[in-house]
Amino acid sequence: MNACADARQAAATGAAPLDATDALLIRRLHGDFPLSDTPFADVGAELGLAEADVLARLRRMLAEGVLSRFGPLFQIERAGGQFVLAALQVPEDRFDAIAGIVNALPEVAHNYRREHALNMWFVLACTSPDEARQACARIEAATGLHVFAFPKEREFFVELRLPV
Repeated sequence: MNACADARQAAATGAAPLDATDALLIRRLHGDFPLSDTPFADVGAELGLAEADVLARLRRMLAEGVLSRFGPLFQIERAGGQFVLAALQVPEDRFDAIAGIVNALPEVAHNYRREHALNMWFVLACTSPDEARQACARIEAATGLHVFAFPKEREFFVELRLPV
């Protein structure tokens, strides 16, 4: 499992800062997720928390933007799917509206603003290469902007772990 946290994000979104238990929970869930019938109860038992408290904390941190995502990482291509890194060159006065259009698509895993001519970058997670092409076409039709698509060609394992 991958738990992504950024205290600066929390500050920027107005979310409450992490307490010591939240930080401990994030560190524990960042890799090595228990494979059992009750993984959240197992983690809770390790940390002295009830399963309901573990789940409530995760839901709160996701809702507040402290965590950007919590879920498995897997190689979608092995199941016939495709990940695509994509970018748009969005006029600044349309950025928020375009972000709303892009983020509304179920295929969009996450979206980032960048200081570059291609100022909006996002990842499409699709069940097939054809679905990825269709998603790009829908974005182009809805926004009037060209989608620069960069399908994944090779898998790299980095396992970046940031201190919490």
